[in-house]
Amino acid sequence: MSESVRIALLGCGVVGGAVARRLSEAKDEFAARVGRPLEIVGVAVRDTGKDRSETGLDASLFTTDAETLVTEADLVIELMGGMEPAKSLLQKAIESGASVITANKALLGQHGAELYELAEEHGVDLYYEAAVAGAIPLIRPLRVSLAGDSVHRVMGIVNGTTNFILDKMDRTGAQLADVLAEAQELGYAEADPTADVEGHDAQAKAAILASLAFHTRVRTCDVHVEGIMGVTADDIRAARRIGCVIKLLAIAELVDKGGSQAVNVRVHPTLIDRSHPLASVREAFNAVFVETQMAGELMFYGPGAGGDPTASAVLGDVVQAARHKVTGGRGPGELSYANLPIEPIGASKTAYFIRLDVEDKPGVLANIAKTIGEQGVSIESMRQGVRRSQDGLATLHLITHRSSEADLADVVERLKASEDVREVGSVLRVEGE
Repeated sequence: MSESVRIALLGCGVVGGAVARRLSEAKDEFAARVGRPLEIVGVAVRDTGKDRSETGLDASLFTTDAETLVTEADLVIELMGGMEPAKSLLQKAIESGASVITANKALLGQHGAELYELAEEHGVDLYYEAAVAGAIPLIRPLRVSLAGDSVHRVMGIVNGTTNFILDKMDRTGAQLADVLAEAQELGYAEADPTADVEGHDAQAKAAILASLAFHTRVRTCDVHVEGIMGVTADDIRAARRIGCVIKLLAIAELVDKGGSQAVNVRVHPTLIDRSHPLASVREAFNAVFVETQMAGELMFYGPGAGGDPTASAVLGDVVQAARHKVTGGRGPGELSYANLPIEPIGASKTAYFIRLDVEDKPGVLANIAKTIGEQGVSIESMRQGVRRSQDGLATLHLITHRSSEADLADVVERLKASEDVREVGSVLRVEGE
């Protein structure tokens, strides 16, 4: 290794620019922390003619030749996103002996196992603190701090865009489409917000968290996902009436299967009681709630996106990986020894909130309770909402006890076929008490 730790940066967008600027501004500080200077030897970009003077880097460092660049570095920071060429470049970097730092949750959620194996084979580090929940220190606690404990459950808000939307709907009563447009104007949502509002961003992050928490390889495609586009202002108001708030949650938990264990991982809109710590997470912030055997309940909270916050997580990984280059050794690798089965969504159990428009006449409540009970699902609470005398209907809010997804699906079909039910407005899962 040369006197300095050579760094190649792939991508120089908002986060990449913040990383480059911090490394340029605080050279002496990083050298003191690592034991040797950190030197950016190149930055791979699509357009080398763009003005990037704010990074503090010489224009000659910017190149379009990413393939050559990754073979000349001790550390490679990948912030370009997407599957390709990011995957091929990281593989080439690892094969060349470079440790890699990435914030690419989509790549890790789908191909993390391949990269882990390659990093193990070549004796280098693979770090990705910024891939989940931005600046929040979360990956390292799961990999290191809780290595002597057993995690039972991870539940969190890991997408700031959807949290901003649902929080604003809760506070103002606005419709989703209006708040989404505002989120785009403010820069919280992309011009094409599909990855956020359909839950795909959170889906990839849930796969990463589940893999770490339960020492089992979980891919993005193993995670059941439902987005927020079906959540209405009526749902938000109904949740408020029963003391709840709706959040898009990523949930990964161990489930007992008659003496053995399995992993259940899902992303969906969820009702939680307003007393739960996650209910108070506002705006575009993220928070993750971890339940363990010995440490009990832990919560990690902070900004989940943005240039400087995400760069903070990236740079923490850079320091750790650089130290290993200087002193020798490696950080923790993949632990997939448990190899637990992934439970299908139909077998998962939770409580449910059901909003119905029913005929406003005697006997309806009893008929509804009978229909639900015949499917083996019990009702925890039943409340009548708004009565609409003009069309002879009333709104009914039900919360069931925990039941399987499959049984609940049967209940919904029976309710839709009932003469007493005009419409099944919403079916949302409920977590917590």
